[in-house]
Amino acid sequence: MLIEKNTAMQHRARSSFVVLFLLLLLAFTISSASAATERERTLVIGKVSSNPKKHYRYLKPMADYVVAQMQDLGIDRVKILMARDNQQMVRYLKRGKVDWITETVFSAVEFEEKAGAEMVLLKWKKGVPEYHTVFFTRNGTGINSLQDLKGKTLTLQDLGSSSGFFIPVALLLEAGLDLVQLESPRETAPDNAVGYVFGKEEINMSTWVHKGVTDAGAYANLDWDREDHTPSAFKENMYIFHESESYPRAIELVRKGLRPEVKARLKAILLAAHDDPEATAALSAYQETTRFDVIDDSVMAGIERARKALKQVESELDL
Repeated sequence: MLIEKNTAMQHRARSSFVVLFLLLLLAFTISSASAATERERTLVIGKVSSNPKKHYRYLKPMADYVVAQMQDLGIDRVKILMARDNQQMVRYLKRGKVDWITETVFSAVEFEEKAGAEMVLLKWKKGVPEYHTVFFTRNGTGINSLQDLKGKTLTLQDLGSSSGFFIPVALLLEAGLDLVQLESPRETAPDNAVGYVFGKEEINMSTWVHKGVTDAGAYANLDWDREDHTPSAFKENMYIFHESESYPRAIELVRKGLRPEVKARLKAILLAAHDDPEATAALSAYQETTRFDVIDDSVMAGIERARKALKQVESELDL
């Protein structure tokens, strides 16, 4: 009798376990389906950022403007996803967690090569389609060419800057110069190499050169023209001694595998935005963008220059 009772209890326990398992499986299936449906309805715009709050403010208005015109495609939600660095963004792209990115041309090349992202449009960031790097020094240094930087200290911006790192470093390497990173702007460069140090903020860079803390600096021509980055009082004692070729200012990309109709609609919306009064505020927030253009042969030439420069810098410096 006791054996029969124990057997019945075991049977009921097994039955309860099976029912519980099936309920959990059903709940998981429903949850997964719901999550998949929500993802399909959401356009995710991503950004590599050390200041997520700042970048959220400029990404959200443009993303809202775009999604408002995608309702018929089943997209009615926006998500902003920040990555701490390019490596994390590459992982997001590979996993399909980000649909659309706005980035510098050097990051765009990296995302294309490492994650299969597609460059779709040129962005007129801060009202310009392209920019270049200027090398500058103060009067009396005797620096008139890149070769004159040997044994001197050069202020660059940071490792993530296109105009303030990748472009100038590629030019120096192409000129056959050796580079040595210095720990401080007060450190003396070796006689046979260019010593470089990071100034981070443009006003720091121009101030160091103006005051003779470093011998020269390199950043975008747009920074040279900005009073808050290079005050007129500084320019009276400084001059540009070398300029790079031009590069695309910024690139819009989409992830590999994004639905073709979504990609086509995104391009169409952005290309027409400068003619739409309702887009004015969104464009202004989006890094003072004035318009978007297709990537033509001229833009592609700049992208290929960036690709070559990136390969050279990565192969010759331990980054």
